[in-house]
Amino acid sequence: MNILLPTDFSKNSRNAIAYAMQLFKNEKCNFYFLHTYTPSFYRMDYMLGGPLFSAIPDSDVDISLAGLEKTLEDVKKKYKNPNHTYSIISAFNTLTDEINEVTVEKEIDMAVMGTQGATGAKEIFLGTNTVYVLRKAIAPVLVIPENYTFQKIQRILLPSDYLTNYKEDELNIAIKMAKMNEAKLIVLHVKEEYDLTASQQENKKALYSSLDGLSTTFTELKGSLMPDAILKYVQINEIDLLMMMNRKHSFFERLFERQNVDQIGFHIKIPFLVIRDTAEIIK
Repeated sequence: MNILLPTDFSKNSRNAIAYAMQLFKNEKCNFYFLHTYTPSFYRMDYMLGGPLFSAIPDSDVDISLAGLEKTLEDVKKKYKNPNHTYSIISAFNTLTDEINEVTVEKEIDMAVMGTQGATGAKEIFLGTNTVYVLRKAIAPVLVIPENYTFQKIQRILLPSDYLTNYKEDELNIAIKMAKMNEAKLIVLHVKEEYDLTASQQENKKALYSSLDGLSTTFTELKGSLMPDAILKYVQINEIDLLMMMNRKHSFFERLFERQNVDQIGFHIKIPFLVIRDTAEIIK
């Protein structure tokens, strides 16, 4: 597997790296440590070709490379795993754009990152940077909460509205995670108002078929509202990993567009994996 590890050298990003090393300890992996930066002011030479093109030294380049080399040194010292290889990438770019470029170039299977930007209000699990990456990244993104230490994944929750027939290549990472951890997979459908349409029933059957061979349970919650229902289910049922298929205008976006965070009690304290869903909605 090719795993991308974005880092800003913070405690949260170091914690996410530690989680990834434990999660994939039995897997053969290529890890790419990524740090992105932009200069404090824009110069014409940057606009033409970035820091390598510039004749004027920029301290951001040195800071980025030094931080990556220190991260790599620490990981090699602490996790001596013959299954793992490591590379560093320092880029003059926005985080999300660079993640997508590296995903294509290195054929990234998953990005693992900490909760960047979650400062000020401690009740907020995700910061704006992390949310933006989750919305725009083309690779699956696994987010690790602040101070969360690795523990065996035994129960995975996958909410679904059955509005799409998931593409095989986009669902494969969910299947991989369940198999890799020998975990029980719970597919949750929240019935807010109506019964399933004929198309939803067909999509549910297709999903059931795709998950054949896994320990899977399909369950429904009636009379509950999104996204509160998911958050409560996670808390009550001791879920170890929340997986969500991210589709434009899906309930995933509704999860983050609420203005009043306290209203929905957004206190998820488990890792969750966001997978892009590009399948067409058929009603």
